[in-house]
Amino acid sequence: MADLAFNDTAGGYYRVDVKTHRTDTKFNMPNLTSVERLARFYESDANYFVILMVSYSVADNAVQVSDVKFVPIEFLAWDCLTLGALGWGQIQIANSNAIRINHGYSRKRWMLEFCDEMLSFYPKEIAKIGERIHRFEQVREFWESHADDDDTT
Repeated sequence: MADLAFNDTAGGYYRVDVKTHRTDTKFNMPNLTSVERLARFYESDANYFVILMVSYSVADNAVQVSDVKFVPIEFLAWDCLTLGALGWGQIQIANSNAIRINHGYSRKRWMLEFCDEMLSFYPKEIAKIGERIHRFEQVREFWESHADDDDTT
């Protein structure tokens, strides 16, 4: 869930996920964290999951840093995030070239939106699974009627 972690003097516990973004690439959709892991982690108000995004380019064998963002995940707008289907689900940045930050956004509001996103995401996954089950029922029917290699003798 994090590349580094620290406690502050006020009792906050921070897990920091470091992401790099090479700006001259086209596909940039990094995973941030498991939805279940974040839900459990945020059961404590003292916990913060923070993204450190370093954007850079490379020219003449030199790295040029163009932007650094250090924000808790709840400051990331949902229109720049997406959900992936690994495990319980993964929160991902949809496009590292288009990150929108809502500074000072309420954690409660973000978490309620997170729940809404998940409650919309899971029924779509169930529909996909239904299609996959149907597909493999068809594959099974094909193979049940298919001649066995041993039947050719």
